[in-house]
Amino acid sequence: MSGLDDKKLEQVVQGHSVTEHGKRVDALMKTKGIISNLCFVEIKIHTTKLLDTKPYRAGCWAPSKELAGAVAQVQGTVASAIDSLSNKISLEDKTGNPTGEEIFNYQPKSFLVIGSLEEFSGEHGVNKDQLRSFELFRKNTINPEIITFDELYERARFIVQHNES
Repeated sequence: MSGLDDKKLEQVVQGHSVTEHGKRVDALMKTKGIISNLCFVEIKIHTTKLLDTKPYRAGCWAPSKELAGAVAQVQGTVASAIDSLSNKISLEDKTGNPTGEEIFNYQPKSFLVIGSLEEFSGEHGVNKDQLRSFELFRKNTINPEIITFDELYERARFIVQHNES
């Protein structure tokens, strides 16, 4: 993925009006390939809790209010963008000249960067019930794809190390 040419990452995807709330995304990006598609990224903080503080039932932990709310926020932003943006976006530079870049908006991918897997590690190891509850929730949430900050860091580190060699 990459940012949109000559645009900042944070973008308004639906304007505020008398009848509607505006929608802003932390990063509006495009996929890299022969054809580019829009991609929405919402970024929270690394200390955001992923699960409630108490189990819902024995061995089952519900997603935290912050995680569930962030998922709903991203899904709402994408739905608004699908309604308000066209299926094909032709970008212009700062002076209004077409750049020749086209980006498509068919069921765009979205990501949520939030929390840390460290939440499930204790002094003597991993709380398997908590980790299982989180993994089941995120693996069954198609959009947005949920990535923790520590996972994102390790992906970036891997890419940098392999590009150096």
